[in-house]
Formats: sequence, C-alpha cells, structure tokens
Amino acid sequence: MAREPGVEEVCGPTHKKASTLAFFCSGFHPALVSESSSATGRQEQERSRVTRQRLMEAAISALSELGWAGATMTVIAERAGVSRGACQHHFPTRSDLVAAAVEYVGSQQVEEVIRRAEQLPADERRTEAILHMLAGIYISPVFTAAVQLWVAAVADAELRAQLAPLEARVGREFHRLTVKLLDVDDKDPEVRELIQATLDLIRGLALANLLRDDSARRKKVLHRWALTLEDALGARRSRKAGD
Repeated sequence: MAREPGVEEVCGPTHKKASTLAFFCSGFHPALVSESSSATGRQEQERSRVTRQRLMEAAISALSELGWAGATMTVIAERAGVSRGACQHHFPTRSDLVAAAVEYVGSQQVEEVIRRAEQLPADERRTEAILHMLAGIYISPVFTAAVQLWVAAVADAELRAQLAPLEARVGREFHRLTVKLLDVDDKDPEVRELIQATLDLIRGLALANLLRDDSARRKKVLHRWALTLEDALGARRSRKAGD
C-alpha cells in the first residue's frame, strides 16, 4: 500500500522558515500575499489621508466659529469625528494642525481661482471681474479663520514661526495668479506695486466684511479700483509697446 507523502516531502525540510511553509503548504503564493499587503497599505494610506483632511477642515471651521481659544484639539477632534488620540497621532500639537490646515486651504483656494478663471470674460469687463472673483475667495470662513490665527500668533511665538512662512508662500502664489490673470509684466516695479496694492485692498475689504455685510460698498470700491487699475496698467502697456 502506497505511503502518503509527509509534510517534509511536499514542502521541504522542516528547517525551512515558517513563512515559506505557510505560503506553500497553505496554498498561497508569495506574490499574491505581496499584492494583498500592497492593497492593505494603500487602503491605510487613503484612510490616513481622509482623516487628516477631516481634521484640517474641522480646524478651519472651529477657528472661524470659536476663535483660537475655543478651537481646542478636543473640539477639533469631535468635529472631525475622530478620537483625540487619533488627532494627536496625525498632528502632535495644535500649532502643527493649524499650520497644516492653512497650507491645505491655501492650496484649495489657489485651485478655486484657477477653476473660476476659466469663466472670466475676455473683454473690457475682465479686470473688474477678476477683482470680484478674488474678493469672493477672500471673503469666506477660511479668511475668518486666518484672521483668528494672525491675532493669536501675535502673542504665540511658536504659532507665529509656523504661520509666517506659510502665509508668505500663499501670498506669493496669489500674487503670481493675479499677474497671470491680468496678463501683465511683473518685472516692472510699478506693475508689481499695483498688483500688491490690489491684493492689499481686497484683504482690507475682507476684513471690513467680518463684522457686517459690506457688499454694497465693496461693489462700488472694486468698480472704482478696476477703472483706476486698468488705466494704470494700460498706460504701462502703452509705454512698454513704445519702447
């Protein structure tokens, strides 16, 4: 009567590693297990990304509604629907979280400008339309949250150190986009100052809107500035064309 083969004859000597026995004797192939591990890793990365995004969005909403003092890690975690421990796993300190949130929403705002730019008119209404679009981006809960952070950073050196370079980077990106939208030469010092004055004006109008609806006055101011800006930029274009 034929003897059935033992484990050693099928799977090799018993001194083989347990992982090898597990792969071959149980019917699994290492490549399949590797693919499964990769899929699991991708799922974990996606869960981590979603959790971070929820925390950053919760931080912005909490800052906008409750201010720096009220936007604690516990409150933010509750709004995001995660535990405080999970919150601190992704962001050890509140400063880390809000700095990441500023960078995240800054990139979102830039993407929003790019999307809206596709709908801008190409005629003489373009300059005023650009100003209203930029004002609409600034006048939002995100800007309110940013103001809360700026005020808190005045007395918090750690927060200030994290926010300052981020704000500078976001500011440069908005400056670059405005130059592109207006189709002007930023190498011209006068043009660069006009663009900066435009963005400063829009930020000022956004601040004025924090305490009350300032939309009627803002519309008039932006209309007047659009005429002034177009005259100034037009003069620079004509001068450059004549050089």
